[in-house]
Amino acid sequence: MAALLVIAGAAGGEPDKTNTGSAAGSLDQTRVPSEYLAWVMKAGQCDAVPNALSPAVIAAQIEAESGWDPNAVSPGVGAQGIAQFMPDTWKSWGQDANNNGVNSPFDPPDAIMAQGRYDCYLAEEVQKYVKAGQATGEITDLMLAAYNAGPGAVQAYHGVPPYVETQTYVQKIRGLISKYTIATTGGPFGDKVVAAARAQLGIKYVWGGGDVSGATSGGFDCSGLVLYSIYQASGGGISLPHSSEIQVTMGTPVDPADMKPGDIIGFELNGGGDFDHIGIYVGNNQMIHAPRTGDVVKVASLDWYGKFPWKVRRFG
Repeated sequence: MAALLVIAGAAGGEPDKTNTGSAAGSLDQTRVPSEYLAWVMKAGQCDAVPNALSPAVIAAQIEAESGWDPNAVSPGVGAQGIAQFMPDTWKSWGQDANNNGVNSPFDPPDAIMAQGRYDCYLAEEVQKYVKAGQATGEITDLMLAAYNAGPGAVQAYHGVPPYVETQTYVQKIRGLISKYTIATTGGPFGDKVVAAARAQLGIKYVWGGGDVSGATSGGFDCSGLVLYSIYQASGGGISLPHSSEIQVTMGTPVDPADMKPGDIIGFELNGGGDFDHIGIYVGNNQMIHAPRTGDVVKVASLDWYGKFPWKVRRFG
């Protein structure tokens, strides 16, 4: 994968005005090579768009870009170093971060700090697009897409460009973020549920999609995402039916005021006692869910759902 490999794309999806990022979480420092840890911690900060970037995002991105290889060179493309900068992009963003007299994409401290600066710049740019109605999606996803495909592609195609390379890149990093994150709230089982669901962010909604092994027919529906996440978190010990109506009758009832990350929330959207939608609580008044045809697995605010009856269940 190459930073600022400019390629074309197509139109993005439906606007999601409920959040501007989802990069929160504490870095699991044991997973980062010790010689790079201080730089990853320092690079994973963006005061302008704080929710878009974190040390866990930096670490996940490095693994996706180079597998932590400081000497990596992308064949055919020419991206260089641990953060896979193109030479022209490096000219704009490279600095001698460790004051060793070298300014090089092959010097990991230089590259990691340049990656953080560039990510933060891209987060600011794509946030402008979102605010102007020129793009939709989570800021973290758009930032990563811009790193891979260029911010112009995100603007031109109103979101993550539909190129296999770019979409795979964003999804891969989304999955790796969970690997590098220690959840700061909730219990161990709930953290695993959230991690399993987060790894599916950006996968398209498919009616009836999803089973215990992952997406089916290329996607998930709401209950398919829930059954997959619970199954994965339990190591195969809990297998739920593919039905939101039944899922909300299982597990342990929880008062909405006492929700913890990993709890599932069923919603009666259309009345009649039919709990026809379900999501996974992730904290901060947000859930991960698969909303509807034409949309993708995403993080959404619970504010809009407050007018509907809820049922909350806890597993594990």
